[in-house]
Amino acid sequence: MPKVLISDKLSPAAAEIFRNRGLDVDVKVGLSKEELVSIIDQYDGLAVRSATKVTADVIAAAQNLKVIGRAGIGVDNIDIPAATARGIVVMNTPFGNSITTAEHAIAMIMSLARQIPQADISTQAGKWEKSRFMGSEVTGKTLGIIGCGNIGGIVADRAKGLCMKVIAYDPYLSAERAGELGIEKVELDALLARADFISLHTPLTDKTRNILSADAINKTKQGVRIVNCARGGLIDEAALKAALDSGHVAGAALDVFEQEPARESVLFGTEGFVATPHLGASTREAQENVALQVAEQISDFLLTGAVINALNMPSIGADEAAQLKPYISLAEQLGLFAGQLTETAITGVQIEYEGVVAEQNTKPLTAAALAGLLRPLVSEVNMVNAPVVAKERGIRISEVTRDAQGVFESYVRLTVTTERQERGVAGTVFSDGNPRLIQIKGINMEASLAPHMLYVVNEDKPGFIGSLGTALGDAGLNIATFNLGRAENGGEAITMVAVDQPVGTDVLEKVTSLPHVLQAKALSF
Repeated sequence: MPKVLISDKLSPAAAEIFRNRGLDVDVKVGLSKEELVSIIDQYDGLAVRSATKVTADVIAAAQNLKVIGRAGIGVDNIDIPAATARGIVVMNTPFGNSITTAEHAIAMIMSLARQIPQADISTQAGKWEKSRFMGSEVTGKTLGIIGCGNIGGIVADRAKGLCMKVIAYDPYLSAERAGELGIEKVELDALLARADFISLHTPLTDKTRNILSADAINKTKQGVRIVNCARGGLIDEAALKAALDSGHVAGAALDVFEQEPARESVLFGTEGFVATPHLGASTREAQENVALQVAEQISDFLLTGAVINALNMPSIGADEAAQLKPYISLAEQLGLFAGQLTETAITGVQIEYEGVVAEQNTKPLTAAALAGLLRPLVSEVNMVNAPVVAKERGIRISEVTRDAQGVFESYVRLTVTTERQERGVAGTVFSDGNPRLIQIKGINMEASLAPHMLYVVNEDKPGFIGSLGTALGDAGLNIATFNLGRAENGGEAITMVAVDQPVGTDVLEKVTSLPHVLQAKALSF
């Protein structure tokens, strides 16, 4: 039974979901790093929020860990490269707190427009400074959204409900999506020049760090108001303070900071500044949603192989996982076949999908093929880390999809290019759900793969089959299946033999020495 550790405070319903799905679950909140390292090898899954730091040391100790689920969006506390290298799937729940975060951004916009926090403090101090807190309507104002993904899109929708004009800067926002949202897509400089309010909704990357730099802030309109409920580090906080002090920026509201917890900040006490302690996702509804979602996602992965909201491998739905399973097995076996026959550096891999399989989600299939291909060459490789390992080795990957053209309803062809040669192998999935090889090196043949196999390239000459059978019989190897294919009469032929025991080095040497044998290789699947 798969076992899951919940190491951060989640809704109790999350643990119930694990139990109801038949998984064993432990809830251990507040573990030190040393305590986590000492027990993590007991678990197949780990559910966290932001408190648990899943460092490289933790991952190195996680011998059995298969999946890490983050209840929320940000995964700054998880070493994703280390997890990927170990073949551990990392998931988050990007939509569970989207509405909550978007609503908080709108609340911050309204707080700035009407100076609500400052007015509250003044009024409760008995000052009644009505003339001091002159506000600004949001109706008719321009909201500039930097990063118009899921949360940014919700903010745009809510802002339009407030009769604001919405413009957005996002290199990945398509014209069609902008049209659906009813907003205008613009470049960053245009947004800075036109926006009355700016709201940030982009992840923190090398490209977005300090996207609102001193230079960028100087390009904004006089009296602009700035909101950040996304990630600390998107704004140069010192530059923002200077702009607030000068009056160029009329107000700023931050829910996130460069350093958190933000016990102190250059912005604290600045006129026109509003701060909240990273409350974007802090509603009962959001916390319940992300806890339930991460529990369902981890359960689905451990029980069915479904991969939802993964950050380091293609997503596969539960229904999709069942449909793809035989093709994933086929792709992996094709890769493993080619990998065991490859003796020089691989420079390129092409994977062709034809027919029904071409209409499926082929990304997991490609990952499976690469995992099989690299396994004989790299010790720890699987569907999660195979694409990364291939990239690190400079292997070019290409995919081709096409409609069915031959006698098979669908098939997959893997072509591996090395420094010396190009080798192709193709296979399909029969109606029984089992994968079959249908072509090797351009030679048609049908063969099922077994745990222990002998691959022989030979000249198509009389007497070869008898001598091969005798050699295997003398070695005490029982033949399970025997498959043949040839290019032409008397030309090159291929023999695939499944045997009941591993083919030893001594047997392989005897087979290699037989007349007409060009190559012999022991294979394992």
